[in-house]
Amino acid sequence: MILLLLPHLRSFHGVFNVFQYITFRMAMAALTSMVIIFVLGPWFIRTLKSLQFGQVIRNEGPDSHFRKAGTPTMGGLLIMVSAIVSILVWADLNVIYTLVLLIGMAGFSAIGLIDDVLKLRQRHSKGLSARGKFLLQIGLAAFLWWILHASAMPHLDTLFPPFFKDWTVALGILSLPFFVFVMVGTTNAVNLTDGLDGLAIGCSMIVAATYTILAYVSGNAIAAHYLQVASIPGSGELSVVCSALVGSALGFLWFNSHPAQIFMGDVGSLGLGGTIGLAALITKQELTLVIAGGVFVMEALSVILQVGSYKLSGRRVFLMAPFHHHFEKKGWDESKVVIRFWILSIICSLLALSTLKLR
Repeated sequence: MILLLLPHLRSFHGVFNVFQYITFRMAMAALTSMVIIFVLGPWFIRTLKSLQFGQVIRNEGPDSHFRKAGTPTMGGLLIMVSAIVSILVWADLNVIYTLVLLIGMAGFSAIGLIDDVLKLRQRHSKGLSARGKFLLQIGLAAFLWWILHASAMPHLDTLFPPFFKDWTVALGILSLPFFVFVMVGTTNAVNLTDGLDGLAIGCSMIVAATYTILAYVSGNAIAAHYLQVASIPGSGELSVVCSALVGSALGFLWFNSHPAQIFMGDVGSLGLGGTIGLAALITKQELTLVIAGGVFVMEALSVILQVGSYKLSGRRVFLMAPFHHHFEKKGWDESKVVIRFWILSIICSLLALSTLKLR
């Protein structure tokens, strides 16, 4: 929106030329979304409490979690709204990738919102059926792929493995299923990580910050050529989108840190996961996401291993899955688990960024 007003603002003073620079708009997008959270957060929490929109705790969880029952949930709605408002103000809405990110962010958040509302109505931790949730996610991911395909996005059906500067993989007819797999996998991996105060939002903030950098590089032809990564004209605007997400996450962490005043619910975790996965796909850094999102991968694999092992042998690999609950069962304090997972997430993101030079 600000770019649409830029010609008029320039007529008042030349200082407004700064709005055309992505780096400036990145910083302002993060600040805007964070300020919105800080301003609306207390009111939003009071409103959810008055409506009795409290978290339902699953019976098989750690005993320490039962005292969290009734904590306001659906805080992810505040994350997504603040990010979307900031994006509408600071990003270039004429770039197709900005619009696709907005659609994806809103769409996956809507799926999570439906799930959260059903949980509250039923007073149960189940919500949408697994099949229903997966079908909605697959359908939305396929729709997003179709938009990008119709807009002739360059390299949509090509993989650019990290660590190799000249090696690419043509996906061909596998482009759509791969796109859907990354989207659905990332979305649910973030959702599985959302189990402790500040865990998922902190890790999401770190990964979003990583893709702020990767998107800027991808959209800058000179930097992309120098670093031997895929150059996607216009994708630099995604750095503004990711910055807005970082600001929202940082603001929400103020209220979500232990002991949490509010939980983000599936509306937040699915919205965050969907946005991160989509940013990775558009910047052609989807394989790098395996490294940057190492904590998310670890959490998802822990559930797969736990379920698979129990069904095949009747034995559990971990004391409890997802992985963060395993350490709680071993006696680690919740805050210690969260902070150590943040540290691990930072390490993974630094490793992901190092792949820009290790080619």
